[in-house]
Order: sequence, then C-alpha cells, then structure tokens
Amino acid sequence: MVPLTWREPYSLSCDRTVMFAAIPFPIRPRRVCFDWRRTPVHWIPGEPTATHVVNALHLLLPPGERWFIDVFREALPQVTEPGLRAAMKGFMGQEATHSVQHANVLDHLATHGLDAQPFVDRLDRVFAGPLGRRPPGGRKILRPEWLRIRLAVIAAIEHYTAVLGNWILDADDFDKAGADPAMLDLLRWHGAEEVEHRAVAYDVFRCLGGRGPLRYARRLVGFAIATGLLLWFWFQGAAYLMHTDPQNPGGKYLLTDHNRAVRKGLLPSWRLLGTAVPRYLRPHYHPDHEGPVEPALAYLAARRDDRIRSVSPVPRRTGPEPEPGG
Repeated sequence: MVPLTWREPYSLSCDRTVMFAAIPFPIRPRRVCFDWRRTPVHWIPGEPTATHVVNALHLLLPPGERWFIDVFREALPQVTEPGLRAAMKGFMGQEATHSVQHANVLDHLATHGLDAQPFVDRLDRVFAGPLGRRPPGGRKILRPEWLRIRLAVIAAIEHYTAVLGNWILDADDFDKAGADPAMLDLLRWHGAEEVEHRAVAYDVFRCLGGRGPLRYARRLVGFAIATGLLLWFWFQGAAYLMHTDPQNPGGKYLLTDHNRAVRKGLLPSWRLLGTAVPRYLRPHYHPDHEGPVEPALAYLAARRDDRIRSVSPVPRRTGPEPEPGG
C-alpha cells in the first residue's frame, strides 16, 4: 500500500458490528454567562495550591477543546449513522462553548496581573504540531490511522473529564470553604455537560477505530498518550500559575500542599483518579457503565430553571389594589 500524504482525501468505514444505544436526551450547547467581577485570583480563600491546580484546567481546556473540534470535523464525514452524527455536532457545540468560557476566566485573571497566555500558546503549538492533522516528525503514518489514534486520545481524555465531572458535582467541601460561587457554577456546569456527553467520543472511536484486537490496541495507545499529556500539562500548568501569581510571586507547586488540599476535599483524590484507569482498560468498557447520568442532568435542569426565574419579569398586578387588611 502506498502511504497517503496528509493532503490526500481518504475514507474510513464505520464498524457495522457496533451497536450504538440511542441517547435518550439531545446533546446540544447551552447559552451560559458568568459574572467574574467579584471573583478573586484565589477564589478558594487561603488555598492557593488548590486554586491553581483547578485553574490549570483553564489553561488546558481552551486549546484542548478547540483541538477536539478540529479532530471531530475531520471524522464527521466518515460517520454515516444519523444519531451518532447528531451527537457529534452537539458535542462540538458544547466543547466550543466550554473553550470560550474558560478563555474568559483567563482574561479575568489577566486583569489581575496573572498572564497565562505564554503557557496557552505552548499548548496551542502542541495541539497544532505533534497532535495536528499531520503525523508528528514526518512519520509515515497513514492519515486514517492517525485519525484513529487521535480519536482514541480524545475518548480517553473524555473518560477522565467525566470522572472529574462527577466529582465536582458532589464536592460540597468547596461550598464549606467559601469558594467563589461563579467559579463553582462554571466548574459544575462544565462537569455536568462532560457527564452528559461522556459516551460520544468513545462511540465515535468505536465506530471508526477498526475491529477486534487492533481497535483495543489503538485504545491503549490513545489512553497512554492522553494520560501522559494530562498529567504533564495539568501539573506544569499549576506550577506555572503558582510561580506567576502576582499575590505570591515565585510561589512553588508542592506535592505536600496538593495532598493537604486532597484531604480537605478541594482536589480529587489519587484513589479516584487511579481507579479510573483499570475501568477504562477493561476490554468491554463503555462510558455508560460509569454510573447514572441523572444527577448531571438534574443539575443542568435546575441551573436552567434558576436562570429562567432570574430573567422572568415580575407579574404585573391587574385590577384595583386591595384594601389595607383586606
């Protein structure tokens, strides 16, 4: 077989032996708005390490989710199953909204003297270069194979983000610590949508990732890449933010401080993250086995209802005013 150059068209066939369960709710983006005017740099009072470990997600997510969308745009023409195509489009819409909202947080931090743009630029170069449409280093990897690998990476990342989404929805220690309400709302809204669309990327990979042992091997490769990327970028990002924090110049990210925040319930435990690994590596894994999605949907519905109440006009009284005491 003559390898395709990265510019040449190609096609992948969806594995027709894969059965896709119909998603009982539509995946679609939501209109959201967050007011950051009262949000401090240290939005968890007295907890700079916990604050910046979580803030590192704001660094990773805007470029990462733009990359998700680019890979899905490349994959979409190869998918013919109508329900999966609709879910992919909804997924891309949600990820675009996530990217914008987390970028807004970075703009807010910049107004307080914490400039994260150099780190974000570094991430953009990684997603556009080694993880871009062209295989890294001029390697002779077929374009269809390179797409499959990147889809496997996204499926693995989505496994982690769904785990984190479930965690943040239940993490009431943030409320007890007096964390900023706007930031908590952003994190819980995003976490709930990660749980809501947790199966989309995995189903796309199942569709286009090949069959049998070879598909499982690609899943392992994608998982290894995703785990390495997340660990490196997350903790490098936290260290960058600690060092450039104008309220604590030259600060350092320390594992002892991280573990103290874990014990306070302000960061996910190593056990939570570690036990997510063997679940994903099971040959018959599927995101739907990760527990109920109803709590996430309930949060999103309650948030929508609160928003409707907040913008609804007060009903005007009709008729004569009642008599005093009447």
